[in-house]
Amino acid sequence: MMNRIAVLAVQGAFIEHEKKLDRLGVPCLELRQRSDLNRDFAGLILPGGESTVQGKLLQDLGMLNPLRERIRSGLPVLATCAGLILLAEHLCNDEHVWFGTLPVTVRRNAYGRQLGSFHTEAQFAGLGRVPMTFIRAPYVETVGSGVEILATVEDTIVAVRSGRQTGLSFHPELDSDNRIHECFLRECTAPV
Repeated sequence: MMNRIAVLAVQGAFIEHEKKLDRLGVPCLELRQRSDLNRDFAGLILPGGESTVQGKLLQDLGMLNPLRERIRSGLPVLATCAGLILLAEHLCNDEHVWFGTLPVTVRRNAYGRQLGSFHTEAQFAGLGRVPMTFIRAPYVETVGSGVEILATVEDTIVAVRSGRQTGLSFHPELDSDNRIHECFLRECTAPV
């Protein structure tokens, strides 16, 4: 049986990721306080939600720096929507940088507010066409050296990978397709 996957559970859409992991038969660990970081986990999911709130809570709870070091040391991460913002080295429309471990520049709320939410299907590297649900989504404006672009929608970058970090503008946990989570789980069991 696979080691647990940690899901940041301080704010946002973490329950949907937990349900997806449960359907895939993978145990999860909610990260709610610093002491949770002492438990074993094989990967980390950073869910959608309010990135500024999540970042401030991570800082206030003393979780930001220890998680940053684990990510830099090769912990596999799947970051969706706000999670992508938390990972980004640069935000073009916000001065905050949280983890700063993913060499990309991200635009927050790039498609507008709630009315800018939409659903589509697009090619995803190695998987074919996948459903994509966007909710007040960011997108990646530029990528740094070594960043692989996994998917684009209407000429904007919506999925990237750098090392063991995967950042998505959309919410794969809201669709019945499991392939993105399955790819992440394979990354969590792969040797470093």
